[in-house]
Order: sequence, then C-alpha cells, then structure tokens
Amino acid sequence: MSPARKKAKIAIYWLGACGGCDSAIVDLGGSLLELAEKVEIVLWPAVLDFKYDRIRSLADNELALTIMSGCVRNSEHREMAELLRAKSRLVLACGACACFGGTPGLANLRQKGEIISWVYGDAPTVVNPEGERPQPTCRVNGTELHLPRFYDHVHALHQSIEVDYYLPGCPPPVDLLLGAISALLNGKLPHRGSTLAPQKPLCDSCPRAASKPARLEIRTIHRCHEVEVDPTDCFLAKGVICLGPATRGGCGGTCLAANTPCRGCFGPVEGVRDAGARFLSSLAALIAPEDDEKLRELLEAIADPAGYGCRFTQPVSILGEQSCADDNEEE
Repeated sequence: MSPARKKAKIAIYWLGACGGCDSAIVDLGGSLLELAEKVEIVLWPAVLDFKYDRIRSLADNELALTIMSGCVRNSEHREMAELLRAKSRLVLACGACACFGGTPGLANLRQKGEIISWVYGDAPTVVNPEGERPQPTCRVNGTELHLPRFYDHVHALHQSIEVDYYLPGCPPPVDLLLGAISALLNGKLPHRGSTLAPQKPLCDSCPRAASKPARLEIRTIHRCHEVEVDPTDCFLAKGVICLGPATRGGCGGTCLAANTPCRGCFGPVEGVRDAGARFLSSLAALIAPEDDEKLRELLEAIADPAGYGCRFTQPVSILGEQSCADDNEEE
C-alpha cells in the first residue's frame, strides 16, 4: 500500500449553508496545508471538484471524519447527510446552522407556501408576470430532471442523523476549528455529543464586563442603530439587547469588538435546553418599569422577540423543535 493511501480520509461538506464555514476552514491558512499533507480530502465541493459516486463507492466507516456545515432543508441535504454518516467514523457538526439550524431556521416561523409566494411573486424585486413556480420534475434534452423536495421545516443536523461532536459559531473561529479537527483526527476526544467550545457564557469573558453594574436594571430598550454605545460599556446596561449572558463563549468577541451586541451564534451554555427562552426569562427579570404603561412601552420596543431570542437556534428551541422524520412522513 502506498503512503498516500494510508492517510486518513476526510470529507468536508455543506448542506443548507452560505459557505462561511468553508471560508473559515480556508482561513486556517498554513495549518490547512499541513493538514492536507496528513489526510486525504475525498470530498469538499466548496473548493474542489469531486463526484458523489466516489463517496458511494467507499466502504462504510472508511472516512475518519466528515465535517458538515449547514442545515437540512431539503431531501438532497438529508440524502447526503445520511450517506456521509454511513461512510464516516466521526461526524462534526460545524457552525451554527449544523448545530442549531442557524438563521435559515427563522423560516420555521412561516409556512412553506408563504415563503414560495414571497420568493417567486410577492417580493418587491421579483418580476414574474407568468407566476412561474419551481416544478418537481422537468425534461431537458430528453432527460427527466428532479428537484430535491423542499421540506416544510428547517432542521439542525442532529435532527436528521447522529452527530458525534459539535462546533458552533457563525462561522466557528479558526482557533477552535483547528483544535477540533486536530483532536478528532488524533483521537483526543471528549465524550460523544460534546460541544468543542468553552462551557461558560460569553459574559464571563466579555471585555465590557467591568462596566456592568452589580444590580442591572433595564429602564429603556434601544435597537443598536438607535444609540451609540461606548466601546467599553455593557450593552445591556445601555438598554441594547445582548445575548451574552445566555450564549456559550469561545467566539473571541468578534462582534463585541465591532461594537455590535452578541446575537447568540454559539448557542446555549452547557446544561441549558433553550438559549432564547433562557435569555428572555433573564431579560424579563432585568426590566424595571416605573408602571404598567412603561412596561408595555418596553415590551413593544423589542421589535422581534423570536428573532432576538432564536436567531440561530429556532429549529432546536422549544418553539420549533421537530424531527426530520416528520418531513419524511409526508413524502
């Protein structure tokens, strides 16, 4: 057997994703080149041209690791997720979309028909006088082509297949990504199902924490474009909603450094079932209205409570959790 064939085989694949997680892998730079010397990348559609038949020809568990980003939104996503699961000894859910459903999961707040109508008809930039809609099958040059089935619901990866490890973030930071890949390939593994990121909330490492009062009371709420917050000030203390208290740390504070509050892409801290529900509960405890009228004003100032609380986690929240099998039952 040649030395090249002894290399561990890995796959990197995107489902319903923007490509940001793939860009984070590219950002590994020299470390990626070192990794490429040690492993054989057999699939990475965002960067290299491979054919799915090559994956189907592999033996079960032949891949040492598959890094999968993106949510499961259609039948092709699920088919590829199941195929790669069968071929892989380890699966890493990479990024907020794979771990929690991500921002595409907010689509679960609308019916599928509403989304189709908006995208192909009602959106102000759409020109579609014939009212054309995607058809599940069509013929091109005598060949029948099929579109993947568009599911009713956006799913996180673990709602479709078994996932071994999780790495959240939008996208995951390079240091955690490199650490996770190295640990998985070298067998330095925590228990299956672990999230490969710090367990404490972002607030514990926030550089603005010193400005947070011992007893925090929120008497006004601002959207972040309505007020300029000093780069050293706690957002919540200034009435700007920040999910740092309920979100796992490890992101490196990239948003905070850009004077933008945390939106929760690292998901809940260890032991918390629903980051959005936990945050809204803690926010309710911090609101200190002078009277009932002021309370109504404060609540109405939160323009999109579901969007704030579940921006990255709706498919795994108590508002939206649903097994991928439920979509399959309708096929």
